[in-house]
Amino acid sequence: MTRYKHPAKKKRLIKAGRQTSWAPVFAVLKKFGAGKKVHPSVMSRKRSWRRNSLKL
Repeated sequence: MTRYKHPAKKKRLIKAGRQTSWAPVFAVLKKFGAGKKVHPSVMSRKRSWRRNSLKL
């Protein structure tokens, strides 16, 4: 990438970086309840730099 990143593009890159992690545990508990054992990856949209591009 370039040395200077435009602030708007940088913001979009930061958001895309957050989308690669699992959903927080408290959010999973709130949605499915404490009795239901669900993996946090069920709620999250996983994105990988290899699979699909961002089109920024």
